Amino acid sequence: MTELSAAALRGAVDLSSLRNRPAAPAPGAPSAEVALDGPIPLIVDVTDATFGQVLELSQSVPVVVDLWAEWCGPCKQLSPLLEKVVTELAGRVVLAKVDVDATPQLAQGFRAQSIPMVVALVAGQPVPLFTGAVPEEQVREVFAQLLQLAAQHGVTGAVPVGESTADATPEPAEKPLAPLHQAAFDAIEKGDYAAAIDAYETALAENPRDDEARSGLGQVRLLHRTQGLDLNAVRAAAAAEPAGVDAQFAVADLDVAGGHVGDAFDRLLDLFSVVDAEEKTRVRERLVELFGLVGDEDPRVGTARRRLATLLF
Repeated sequence: MTELSAAALRGAVDLSSLRNRPAAPAPGAPSAEVALDGPIPLIVDVTDATFGQVLELSQSVPVVVDLWAEWCGPCKQLSPLLEKVVTELAGRVVLAKVDVDATPQLAQGFRAQSIPMVVALVAGQPVPLFTGAVPEEQVREVFAQLLQLAAQHGVTGAVPVGESTADATPEPAEKPLAPLHQAAFDAIEKGDYAAAIDAYETALAENPRDDEARSGLGQVRLLHRTQGLDLNAVRAAAAAEPAGVDAQFAVADLDVAGGHVGDAFDRLLDLFSVVDAEEKTRVRERLVELFGLVGDEDPRVGTARRRLATLLF
């Protein structure tokens, strides 16, 4: 990544429409939402209604905004890394988590064309950091640059940490991961997706009903396939070869990784209808894999499954 500079504060995205939104919490909003008149947690969930408070907070403390979604596999890999690094910084940075499905106005304000997308706020101004899942080493490097940039603009405050309240309930101890799951997670943190795939495949071989391993395998396979791909080159190759299975697979993978799930499904279903019987099997298998990755609770999966059934029979 190129080094952050003061020029980054010139407003790559326009947040003016969100700056003066009501500060009252939305009905049923989680208790972790930021409130400037009380203790501020290091990691907060943000809604359209409370984003104005986050902008105000960024006048004194750099705020990192994590735009994510529940169905996004790469988001599930990146978010724990962001939380880990923010916690280690002990109040010098606040992490604001934005669920793009629940906060469409925020997603639009940040021009979130793909997720995970990470943006910082310094003195109320947006600073693009990176898009997509990145290794922990790169996260640390970017955060170090962010702190330097914030200091240049006088944003050097910190959120108090380590305070406790009388009615605080201790967090339950986190259950240790199974050895193969831990091996996969460690490999993902190092960016060694091939090793993570091996670990998850071994776990499934030992226990075919290991749903967590199956889900993790789908996510890391997608990360592995999309690592280093150039979106423009991939789309050009797919346009030049409309019936090319591998070329269309690459675009569909990038679409899913970027949150354009419906586009990915439509592309593969269109492809299924024009390829020969042998290739149909490959396309169907890739669709089923992506269905599992996105999850049956997503309505786009149900729509795509019904269309696939129509094409099959």
